Amino acid sequence: MPFSIALAGKGGTGKTTLAGMLIKYMVLTGRKPVLAVDADSNANLNEVLGLEISDTLGSAREEMKKGDVPHGMTKDVFMSMKLEQAVCEADGFDLVVMGQPEGAGCYCAANCLLTGFLERLMGNYPYIVMDNEAGMEHISRLTTSKVDVLLIVSDTSRRSMQAAVRIHRLARQLNIGVGQSCLIINKVKEEPSEALLRTIKDENLRFVGAVPEDHAVYEYDMGGRPTIEIDDRNPAVSAAFEIFKKILM
Repeated sequence: MPFSIALAGKGGTGKTTLAGMLIKYMVLTGRKPVLAVDADSNANLNEVLGLEISDTLGSAREEMKKGDVPHGMTKDVFMSMKLEQAVCEADGFDLVVMGQPEGAGCYCAANCLLTGFLERLMGNYPYIVMDNEAGMEHISRLTTSKVDVLLIVSDTSRRSMQAAVRIHRLARQLNIGVGQSCLIINKVKEEPSEALLRTIKDENLRFVGAVPEDHAVYEYDMGGRPTIEIDDRNPAVSAAFEIFKKILM
């Protein structure tokens, strides 16, 4: 079974940027190949990783639902072909993008085939990193299940921390097979307060570290440059790498 890490958190916390840093760290430390899965309907993990995406699993599902399967080709073969086309290959990792949410009508057959092919694809990789959409919808829909680490990302705001705690509680309540929940506090300007650390501890949520706010990360993001290319000696990248070392020990 592959070792899987799923990222979750409130929007704007830098979750996708940290997902890119995690993938970079795993490749640099020989934990490869990695399958990166962008499960966010507002997909942009490819931008963080510096990759161009032409196909998504969502578009394949739409084509099959509409009956756009070539004459003489079974739906199984068609979905297998489309899945292979949707995998974007890179050095040490591959990326697959789930795509937009479902539209009107029944997707049961398409979703069943898609789930089976995705599980088969995941079986080819020793490591999986899944970047989920903001909030808790992916938890309640059970799209984040059977993962070794649920990496919850928060910033220092009260609402972001509340969202992190709720995600942790919901994952426990649904009993979806999460090995452990870990918390990263991102974009920090000073060390977390004792009161905040007590709250985290009381929730039985493992605090694995803080990543400082960094202007270089902001500049790369605003300039549309892949943040995976930021120098490893950058303070934010260095802090993130130290955190990932704890998680992957």
